[in-house]
Amino acid sequence: MPRGSGPKRERQYEHIKESGEKRGMSESRAKEMAARAVNKERARSGGKSGGGSSERTKDELYQEAKKRGIEGRSTMTKQQLKNALGH
Repeated sequence: MPRGSGPKRERQYEHIKESGEKRGMSESRAKEMAARAVNKERARSGGKSGGGSSERTKDELYQEAKKRGIEGRSTMTKQQLKNALGH
């Protein structure tokens, strides 16, 4: 079952997994397909993945540097952008 799932997603996962097993899929394949389907649905609805970091992307850092007028930002690495922004 995907991490960070609520009761609705758990029910959906179980339903898809059971349907796959009824159609002759192995248990491991059915679990994989169910997890992928639930994750895809969560992503479409704008949900966050269970794991992952809350760290900002390079593009987000670049856009903030642009707003602040930091020169040389186009050639900076992600770490350099963080340092320039004081993150």
